[in-house]
Amino acid sequence: MNDYGAELKYHRLIRNKTLNQIEKDTGISNVNLSRWERGQVVPNIDFCIILADYYGISLDELVGRDTP
Repeated sequence: MNDYGAELKYHRLIRNKTLNQIEKDTGISNVNLSRWERGQVVPNIDFCIILADYYGISLDELVGRDTP
């Protein structure tokens, strides 16, 4: 099983974004973003779609899923 939190954090950090910046740009609470990155909670698909669109990547890329 992938470490989804680490993948979410990776995509944020390579874009030099803070949790507050993402909250401002997407409306997703930085508290929720932080919980997801620490692996305390898994985000639902709706939030994953928002983040994937925001980063300009696929859902597979967002969660570190290798496609065949």
